[in-house]
Amino acid sequence: MEKNNVYLWTGEGAGKTTSALGIALRCAGHGMKVIVVQFMKGRNNIGEFKVMNKLKPYYQIYQCGRKGWVDIDHPSKKDYELARRGLELARKAALKKPRVLVLDEINLATAVGLLDVKDVLELIEHCSKYTIVYMTGRFAPKKLIERADFVNDIKEVKKPKKYPVRKGIEW
Repeated sequence: MEKNNVYLWTGEGAGKTTSALGIALRCAGHGMKVIVVQFMKGRNNIGEFKVMNKLKPYYQIYQCGRKGWVDIDHPSKKDYELARRGLELARKAALKKPRVLVLDEINLATAVGLLDVKDVLELIEHCSKYTIVYMTGRFAPKKLIERADFVNDIKEVKKPKKYPVRKGIEW
């Protein structure tokens, strides 16, 4: 079976999710179906969630995370449950054969042990060859990097010591 293309964005720099959302917007603009599953995120006041109703029926987004930050050194039982829920949502989304399936923060969720890398690889392999998979998040495990066709490691070169977190830009 011919494999689908997989894009992976990782690294300490900013812009991983922004890149994924850019490709989602591009596809939706062409009338193609996009499904975004956000792992470790549960804030529905962010722009990429709020725009869903404006981009229907081409854009769907699901969040599988808490409203606050996950303690990546000591994830809670709830964090594990939410990550497993996200993986199940991603499996169901893949069956719909979207043009793009964004798995936002799945790299980090896998790196900190909320998900098993084997389960993530299995999900990718069961996607239609039509579906482009876009994975984001810091600390991408080596096996995900090896499977990806395109890998970008975002390096932070410079940022101000203090800068505002702005509505519409950072969230």
